[in-house]
Amino acid sequence: MSVEPSCLPLPAFDPARLDLTDPYPVYRRYREAGPVHAVRPPQRGPTTWYVFGYAEAARVLARREFGRVDPASGSAAPLPPGYAVLRRVVENWLVFLDPPRHTGLRALVAPALGNGPVDALRPRIRRIARRLVDPLADPAAVASVDLVADFAAPFPLLVIAGVLGVPERWHGWFRERALALQRAGGTRADRSRAGMAGAERAAAELDAFFRRELDARRGPGRDRGDLLSALVRAADERTSLTPEEQSATCIHLLTAGHETTTGLLGKAVLALLARPELCAELRADPALLPGAVDEFLRHDPPVQMVTRWAQHDTGLAGHAIRRGDRLVLVLGAANRDPARFPAPERLDIHRDAARHCAFGLGIHYCAGAALARAEAETGLAVLLTHLPALRPGARPAVEVRYAPDWVFHGPERLTVTVRAAA
Repeated sequence: MSVEPSCLPLPAFDPARLDLTDPYPVYRRYREAGPVHAVRPPQRGPTTWYVFGYAEAARVLARREFGRVDPASGSAAPLPPGYAVLRRVVENWLVFLDPPRHTGLRALVAPALGNGPVDALRPRIRRIARRLVDPLADPAAVASVDLVADFAAPFPLLVIAGVLGVPERWHGWFRERALALQRAGGTRADRSRAGMAGAERAAAELDAFFRRELDARRGPGRDRGDLLSALVRAADERTSLTPEEQSATCIHLLTAGHETTTGLLGKAVLALLARPELCAELRADPALLPGAVDEFLRHDPPVQMVTRWAQHDTGLAGHAIRRGDRLVLVLGAANRDPARFPAPERLDIHRDAARHCAFGLGIHYCAGAALARAEAETGLAVLLTHLPALRPGARPAVEVRYAPDWVFHGPERLTVTVRAAA
């Protein structure tokens, strides 16, 4: 790849070369050189524009001339030929749709995930968090824990399973299939025959599961008061949502939030382990947690990059953007733009971080943002109160392994040793 002359002397930005444990110094170098950098393909094809500035990223997120669908292919989720079930499922996900399909589907989903319904869920969310953390706090049981495997991964899955209305006992089965789907795309993509076959099988199994669950809620007297029932009711009353679209929406709700919330929790715990004074402050005043969660999201977001496609010829930061060009918004860089957030490298839970773009902006603002915030606030509150590694005077040994992914960014293993083994 070659870099546009205006971007010199920096080389072409290549996310694959990032240090996943700390990509921010590289982001800063590019942002300081210019808010937008172009990388042109070696042969014919669209230009990829990496967007590092907050104002520029916010404009792309909020404006309709930048969409989720590639106008050349008509898809936002390119997949290899074949794999019909996987393609049908993924291409019906809300995150990959543009209006008008996006508008109607979001109108069905968003009310069930708004602030009111989520606030009503907080006692249940806290019970789930306590059930997971209590064994980790038992000094007779454990000397070290993997906070990803033992808490940050199962916690949001158990929560969304309850919201959807499916039994919690399925959470391990769900996680295995969610990870198989994730391996079909993104920067951890396994495009081998075995990897794609695994993703196709996972999509088919999840599709069959949710079709059965949706069918069990159709008809008089079958409404169970859960999100699946609400989706069936709304689809029957107000839209012509097909069974395929309903099932795909359920799979998306299951998979979309759990990996990002897992990353948010893992990185927030890492930040707390490095700052005992912050642990003490949040423990003394839990009312600070909502602002702290927004600051964790700003300072080290779980989704580092998102993609948009130019739907028309337009301009951005003085550059001519052509229809069909790809724009990669580097949210981790935009959230540390000093033009928007003074002293952005400092983690400051007292700053006003509410306008971060970790959840996106505009019509694709994360529909599950309220649920993710509730999970993070509640989960961190329980950890601060009950996890020995976060108690005053603790000196835990910490071992971190990041997932090889610069989009869904966070530790895939976070081992904390709080006492010597017996």
